[in-house]
Amino acid sequence: MKFFLAIVAVALAAMVQTAQAQDLAAGEQSFKKCLACHAVGEGGKNKLGPVLNGLDGRQSGTVTGFSYSEANKNSSITWNETVFKDYIKDPRAKIPGTKMIFPGIKNETEAGDLWAYLKQFGPDGNKK
Repeated sequence: MKFFLAIVAVALAAMVQTAQAQDLAAGEQSFKKCLACHAVGEGGKNKLGPVLNGLDGRQSGTVTGFSYSEANKNSSITWNETVFKDYIKDPRAKIPGTKMIFPGIKNETEAGDLWAYLKQFGPDGNKK
């Protein structure tokens, strides 16, 4: 019985790792929609939009060297998964007056995959 439980535990761990890898891969694909305006990862720089390194836990409107709208600077948003998923559906509805022109990502799974992809990058652009 112990042997069987050990095999089940190993199989479940492998499935979880595979699912996470699939989510990150899907998120990376989704990020291609963002590439024209945003960068992420090592060496990422501000473009039309701010670099997205270290997004998880960051206060909105605080990336050094990026010229934010007053609406964004004054939004009092601290980025986390829940806020991001709500925002990415319709950025202009979440922060009226934002400069961000993007039709949004309405699919909950895609938004979650995108968040998983972005969340893995720390403030320095390296993966956590």
